[in-house]
Amino acid sequence: MKAMRQRWRMLSDKWVLAALFGTLVKWLVLGGGVGILAGTASAFFLKALDAVTDLRMEHTWLLFFLPLGGALVSFMYMKYGQNSAKGNNLILEQIHDGKETIPLRMAPLVLFGTIITHLFGGSAGREGTAVQMGGSLAEWLGKLLKVNPIDRKILLICGISSGFGSIFGTPLAGTIFGLEVLAIGLISHEALIPAFIASFVGHVVTSSVWGVSHIHYSMGEVPAISAMVLFKVVAASIVFGLVSILFSELTHALKKIYSRLFNNPMIKSAVGGFIIIGLVYLLGTRDYLGLGIPLIQDSFAGEVTPFAFLGKLVFTALTLGAGYQGGEVTPLFAIGATLGHSLAGILQLYAPFLAGLGFIAVFCGATNTPIACFLMGIELFGADAAIYLFIACIVSYLFSGHTGIYTSQLIGVSKSQRLTIPEGSTLASAKEWRKQRRKAGKAKEQA
Repeated sequence: MKAMRQRWRMLSDKWVLAALFGTLVKWLVLGGGVGILAGTASAFFLKALDAVTDLRMEHTWLLFFLPLGGALVSFMYMKYGQNSAKGNNLILEQIHDGKETIPLRMAPLVLFGTIITHLFGGSAGREGTAVQMGGSLAEWLGKLLKVNPIDRKILLICGISSGFGSIFGTPLAGTIFGLEVLAIGLISHEALIPAFIASFVGHVVTSSVWGVSHIHYSMGEVPAISAMVLFKVVAASIVFGLVSILFSELTHALKKIYSRLFNNPMIKSAVGGFIIIGLVYLLGTRDYLGLGIPLIQDSFAGEVTPFAFLGKLVFTALTLGAGYQGGEVTPLFAIGATLGHSLAGILQLYAPFLAGLGFIAVFCGATNTPIACFLMGIELFGADAAIYLFIACIVSYLFSGHTGIYTSQLIGVSKSQRLTIPEGSTLASAKEWRKQRRKAGKAKEQA
């Protein structure tokens, strides 16, 4: 084997095309392997998620077991999770020269935890679960094949891309999401081909091999481009970006508040479950539980209450803040779609059209991934609204500032030259730096 590798290196040095072909073959095998693993895991997860959601809808009393389910999952993470509790941030940290390992146990733990969350009525998503399963399976495959540190990072990116692409049926968006989510303003093209292979294979395995179908929505009629329509879309997109800030900051704040009040994660999750139950009966509705897909469907083909977006936002922040497992993205879709529907009346635009823009734009602001979200809009809604989709993404991206749901996301390039950010900052460290700077400024004024 060693002799074959040396011979191949000599051949690659002599013929560049041989090196490029060898790279393509390598990532067809490695990226395809990650795609098969992640796609299979996503298919199982989606089928299980449909089953427990139907069960919860049929047996409404299951909601009362939410505190117990949350405590059970927290106990399992305390007992067996190790560093798995970091979730998506652990994967991002390891791609950014992290020294920890991503345990294989992360996949079954987050799968079980998310199923429990949805069975008993927590408001959460599914992308976080798919990404974590993809990342942990990619790490396991890398260890099995003893890949080098550089290839390990690319494999982890493949895990993110394949998890995302397979869970939503959007292989192009999944490809770019795995590259774009690492650092604001920077994309590494080194992993472009591997990420696409993994995302595409994951999508094909989920949809074609395992027969899992994805829900599709229609924006309906797209208005002709005019100065007034463009102005209204920009105005709505600014609101989408600001609401993404509200979601991200509220979720992070609630995580800190819960942890400060309750040292024991089991008690923290149980209390969070009781709060969700109390809110359900206080508001008299269960519309904000689970993924929020009925809210999305009503935004495109029905009616939603004007402040439905706020209800879904609060329920999701409370659920994730209390330590329940699950992602943020599908709830962000619901928040954006319902918000777009509500703004349509004010801005005098077609409601399904603005719901589609909100669907991707709020998600874009919360993840700082404008290109991936634009491609997702094309894959889900078609190219007729491409100009509007792109405007919604870039404006929301700008007005979300340096906030987001992934605190370990690097700030590669500041969104404004007027906003100074220390080099190498993450969203979390930049926030702490700004806080310390404000304190220093106040102290200076008082002196």
